Amino acid sequence: MMAQRSGPGYDRALFCAAALLMLVSVVLIASASVMESKSLYGSEFFLLKKHVASMCVALGAAFVTAMVPTRIWQRYAMHMLLLNALLLVLVLVVGRNVNEARRWINLGVFNVQPAEFMKLCWIIYFSSFASRKIEEVRTKIKGFLKPMVLLAVVAVLLLEEPDFGSCVVIAAICMGILWIAGSPIIYYGMALSALAAAGIFMVVTQPYRLRRVTSFLDPWADQFGAGYQLTQSLMAFGRGGLTGQGLGNSIQKLGYLPEAHTDFVTAILGEEAGFIGMCVVIALEFFIVVKSLRLGFGILKNGPVFQGFVSVGIGLLFCMQTTINIGVASGALPTKGLTLPLVSFGGSSMIVCCSAVAVLLRIDFELKHHQIDLG
Repeated sequence: MMAQRSGPGYDRALFCAAALLMLVSVVLIASASVMESKSLYGSEFFLLKKHVASMCVALGAAFVTAMVPTRIWQRYAMHMLLLNALLLVLVLVVGRNVNEARRWINLGVFNVQPAEFMKLCWIIYFSSFASRKIEEVRTKIKGFLKPMVLLAVVAVLLLEEPDFGSCVVIAAICMGILWIAGSPIIYYGMALSALAAAGIFMVVTQPYRLRRVTSFLDPWADQFGAGYQLTQSLMAFGRGGLTGQGLGNSIQKLGYLPEAHTDFVTAILGEEAGFIGMCVVIALEFFIVVKSLRLGFGILKNGPVFQGFVSVGIGLLFCMQTTINIGVASGALPTKGLTLPLVSFGGSSMIVCCSAVAVLLRIDFELKHHQIDLG
């Protein structure tokens, strides 16, 4: 499909931006994972090899995804959502427990994190819902309440793991799609008030969440306790300065900064590549977000089209994950376990992000070849 020469091909700029981020990922994980690979597995490159293998699987999944017409995703949106919801239930029963969180299903060769796949399934389902029920969303309160009820069910499953970060991302995507679909603003006031109340309740009733918030506000008050990870991350950024210490020259990765190759890989990037390197990566992530939103709004100006909502939803996904990941590492937000799209270590996240880019490439291709019904 992508090789057809009779018309315009895929969006090469979007493809190159994603490829550059994955290249940065390989270099960064090679550096950030050395200490943990050596100490836990006896080989400096064990985690790097695992990461590269995950990227190969992700590229294969992206290739298959790009071959599937978007109308197929729309047709089976509900089936995908239900299947993923069952996986969220299954992970609570047989999931692998790591750091007091049960988020992974061990398949032997690799671990699957259903919460990551739920993000893309969520986008596809609510894009289908918004395009099919557009009048109900715009004029009736049940058009707003139905998604909120489903969001509450999924949120309960995610919080049982617990995975508060994924819950925030999924809620933001849901609210964003409904807003773009034209849901009345008064409903948002009620929903945001309820979400804020629920968030405060969950923070004050769970000691570990309360410690995260208090340590985030003043990490130096408990530098070797609750604020340890954040203070080490801030020191990494401080050492990086404008141009960084150079690739491979991070000190924090040598056992000082926990999760240096996953949630806090941004801190290692800041330490080794400096402010300039950080700006390059942020610019690439921002480019993908802008491409997604421009493609989505370009389609939606013709009406409530499924592919337009999907594009906007993917843009929101990349925007939220990038903002939260960098915000957490820099101390601007409380600690959340969210990856940096196409950069952080994590097979499930890499597969979902590559597949999301492939969906965008497919939508752009179908738009150029007039395969989308714009009404």
